[in-house]
Amino acid sequence: MSLPKSSLHQPPTANRQPLTAALLTISTFVVTATAWSQTATAAEVCYQDDVGRVVKRRRPGYTEVPCPEEGSAQQPTTPSGEGVPPPSPEAQQVLPLPPLEDTGRAPRRRVMERTPPASVSPIPRPGLTDFVDSVPMPDRWRIVDTLGYKERWWDPYNRNVLKADKPVVGEDWFFNLGVISDTIYEMREVPTPIGAISTDRPGGIDVFGSSDQWSVAQNMSFEFVYYKGNTVFKPPDWEFRVTPVISYNYTELEEVQAVNADARRGLTRDDTFVGLQAAFVDRHLRNVSDNYDFDSFRIGIQPFSSDFRGFLFQDNQLGARLFGTRGNNKWQYNIAYFRRLEKDTNSGLNDVGADLREDDVFVVNLYRQDFPVLGFTSQATVLHNRNREDELRYNNNGFIERPSSLGLENLREYDVTYVGYNGDGHFGRVNLTTSVYYAIGDETPSVFVNQEVDISALFAAAELSMDFDWIRPRISLLYGSGDDDPFDDEANGFDAVFENPQFAGADTSYFIRQAVPLIGGGRVALATRNGVLNNLRSSKEEGQSNFTNPGVLMAGLGVDMDLMPELRLSFNANTLYFDDPTVIEVARNQGPIDKHIGYDVSASVIYRPMMSQNMVVRASYATLIAGDGFDALFPDEDPGYFQLNAIFAY
Repeated sequence: MSLPKSSLHQPPTANRQPLTAALLTISTFVVTATAWSQTATAAEVCYQDDVGRVVKRRRPGYTEVPCPEEGSAQQPTTPSGEGVPPPSPEAQQVLPLPPLEDTGRAPRRRVMERTPPASVSPIPRPGLTDFVDSVPMPDRWRIVDTLGYKERWWDPYNRNVLKADKPVVGEDWFFNLGVISDTIYEMREVPTPIGAISTDRPGGIDVFGSSDQWSVAQNMSFEFVYYKGNTVFKPPDWEFRVTPVISYNYTELEEVQAVNADARRGLTRDDTFVGLQAAFVDRHLRNVSDNYDFDSFRIGIQPFSSDFRGFLFQDNQLGARLFGTRGNNKWQYNIAYFRRLEKDTNSGLNDVGADLREDDVFVVNLYRQDFPVLGFTSQATVLHNRNREDELRYNNNGFIERPSSLGLENLREYDVTYVGYNGDGHFGRVNLTTSVYYAIGDETPSVFVNQEVDISALFAAAELSMDFDWIRPRISLLYGSGDDDPFDDEANGFDAVFENPQFAGADTSYFIRQAVPLIGGGRVALATRNGVLNNLRSSKEEGQSNFTNPGVLMAGLGVDMDLMPELRLSFNANTLYFDDPTVIEVARNQGPIDKHIGYDVSASVIYRPMMSQNMVVRASYATLIAGDGFDALFPDEDPGYFQLNAIFAY
């Protein structure tokens, strides 16, 4: 089929104008409809945040709300959250399209022109020249200086250069000053003998005199520490520490020859002494892991404790010590040697002006945290004590110290090795502290026989406690073996090198705090001051260890009650026994003596007005309800003891 010739050769313009007009009409309609649809949608749905800001795009946390009307105070913002002023009506008007020319080609797509929108923010964008390099600071302490913090040398709680809050030399040399005032007032009843050649009371011819005593002691400790290094995560690189202590003490008794061997000195004694409790250099040798496990070396007069509660050796002595950690501090070790210093008689401080003692202590111990369970620390210790003191020693009050006035009064030498296990921590809710030591060695001669004897003695202690809110009850058990035959070739009484037990009430207890003399059996004490072992020593500060002793057995109950963060009440009740009283029977030349020493009952109140250890006031009272063993040795009375202690620290 063929078309008419006239239809194939019509002019192109005449044929396209109707089609072009139709396409233009449809295009205009679509554009207008789309713009109307978008405008309608924008006017219908917007999104608002919790502070009332309205945006057009959906965002997490925004609530769908109707869009505000044009001209309202709250206009939608851009998707970036910044407010944009609405465009002018001229900018919103769609410009009309110019008429299409008949070019013989398909019409080109035209883009509608708009007026540029108003600026989003009046603040111009930063340029490259606006950025400046950071200003370096020498260290983080100078940053605090720029913030304007003031320093007050008398205030230990805020920024203070004397408390190592800021370097004093360079970037990492610090100085720390510590000052402690320790005041003790005591009223006590202790069995006191009448002087052998005189008495202060007419008609006083008995063995025992008045037991009333009172004393006051004031110690001022100054600690100067100069160290290098950032100690937040690791030990200091260098540390120099010096701790002098100034002591004044006054004692008054009611019997002569009790405060001094010279009866002419009367009933009172006052004494002033300056001791040196620390003077050492500590050098950080190296770090051995990324967790700052380390090896360090310390030499000089330094504090050391062989166990957690001070049962065997806790003192400030001259020595050298290598120590460190491994396994992210799970393993800790000490290898130490000490040559013991003489002590001042009345203050108990180190006497650096006297010759060193012929008494050496070698210690190796190893700690393991979280063993055998999480939260419990185990420790193994080997300590050797070598004593070669073969000269007489009288103390500052004229009484003999070495050898002790007991038995043959022979100068002695001994070598004894202690092997022990100590633990401290908790098993679940149950807190546990435990110590076990076995002592083995020999001494020449013994206390009661002029020959070499073998030392074999045992010690064990444990304390269980559990916290119930603000109350912690405690159970304490302690055993030190005694010697059942002072004339054989074995010494089975346990004695320590220098004990300072923090156990069963510690110095709140009458028996632990007071040195009760064995009157009529030798110028020794049942247990030394601040000691729990019945070791029959002249003193723990200047005397020698004695492994021919009656031993001790103690069981106790106690409770700590934190009534407030500032106030604590403590109560302790201990029952005490001799393990074997044979040695005392021989020393006193007395018939059978009962094992029961008595019941030691004490109470104390501790007040910390600032809820810290910077100010602590403690008052305590204790009494020994005498058992048959104590009554057999001393007058039939129950001695008492009151203490008031105030500590102020800077």
